[in-house]
Amino acid sequence: MRTTKIFKVENTYTFKHQILVWAQQFDDVVWLDSNPQSDGDKQNHANYDAVLAVDALTSIQTDFYDAFEKLKEYQTLVNDWIFGYLTYDLKNDVEALSSNNFDGLAFPDLYFFQPKKLFLFKGSEVEIRYLKGVEDEWEDDLKNIRHCEEERRSNLQNESNNIKIKLRIHKDEYFEKINTMLAHIHRGDIYEANFCQEFYAEDTVINPLETYNKLNAISNPPFATYLKCHDKYLLSASPERYLRKHGNTIITQPIKGTAKRSDNIEEDELLKNALLKDKKERSENIMIVDLVRNDLSKTAIKGSVKVEELCKIYTFDQVHQMISTVTSKVEQHTHPVDVIKSTFPMGSMTGAPKISAMKIIEDLEETKRGLYSGAVGYFSPIGDFDFNVVIRSILYNQTKKYVSFSVGGAITAKSKPLNEYEECLVKAKAMRTVLEH
Repeated sequence: MRTTKIFKVENTYTFKHQILVWAQQFDDVVWLDSNPQSDGDKQNHANYDAVLAVDALTSIQTDFYDAFEKLKEYQTLVNDWIFGYLTYDLKNDVEALSSNNFDGLAFPDLYFFQPKKLFLFKGSEVEIRYLKGVEDEWEDDLKNIRHCEEERRSNLQNESNNIKIKLRIHKDEYFEKINTMLAHIHRGDIYEANFCQEFYAEDTVINPLETYNKLNAISNPPFATYLKCHDKYLLSASPERYLRKHGNTIITQPIKGTAKRSDNIEEDELLKNALLKDKKERSENIMIVDLVRNDLSKTAIKGSVKVEELCKIYTFDQVHQMISTVTSKVEQHTHPVDVIKSTFPMGSMTGAPKISAMKIIEDLEETKRGLYSGAVGYFSPIGDFDFNVVIRSILYNQTKKYVSFSVGGAITAKSKPLNEYEECLVKAKAMRTVLEH
């Protein structure tokens, strides 16, 4: 049982900064922020403007083997709010696949926890829900949260600036790999696959919270995430929703199609219109819409899968994106974890046909994806859930002093290696700017 209190905050922006500083004392933190002032908010479908979950009472951590069954058991048993992540490598639980590439980050394949303390933001109101045993701490916590700004300012001096980003795959090798992917497409093995490459820095110390704040400030995305799991961090400016369950409605919003922004208003509008009319980008998006329709149909009530929006352009601070919205209805008795398992990993990060694409991706990529292109989110006590896609994200293992971000793009028959490479650099820009100043 949780004790609930609601209070008003004068300045939500300041309070968000303070509460994130306060949260650093805990080993388990999930912060989800929909940045409601952003244009991306129009695709949001969100219950809350932001959510903070801290301090695990119970948790589950596992490798991919039987991971979804273990999560199902845990979610059913706890029957409370749980927050956490699913790595891309849970594909190995769903299909007969493997992940043998280099892994510098070493995140567990699946991690969820039941928070003792939960904060739900909506407008100027914050609702707190504390578990039994800590319910009398909320007044002290609020006092401490409001005193956190000075500590945040003193932390700013501690960040090192000499980060040297390296590429796991260099330009010529990237072109070779794309040409191999295109040969698979021309042979008919696949129609499309999402190929990713890693940028990384070794022996590097960063301030995770400040890095997240900077990334969020320049990107302003609708699915921003700050996640701390002991010594491992995710700092995410994701623009993409993976899957949401609200009652018996399932919503997925795959992104395929990216264009850069311009400071010149007329040029920016031209870039946006060019993306809308781009045949290659539209065909990529439509292929993935077909794939997610098929995935949703595995748990959907017959005839309930609908494409609500096809190839709609949304504008974010860094890029324009082509987004489609697909919905379905599920039966009351369908377990929420089964809906996720039957659609995982998300179509926008794999390809079509899905299993062939995942095999080819594994052969050509140099890095184990781990949490990159996985998902972060939560389950509510009534079995609703909301998960993002982990893209436009910095991952950090504090103990190993290893920092990493990956970017990818969909390769189709119309792909040109140089254009794909340049699109990757556009997507990498925000992370690189934040890390290298």
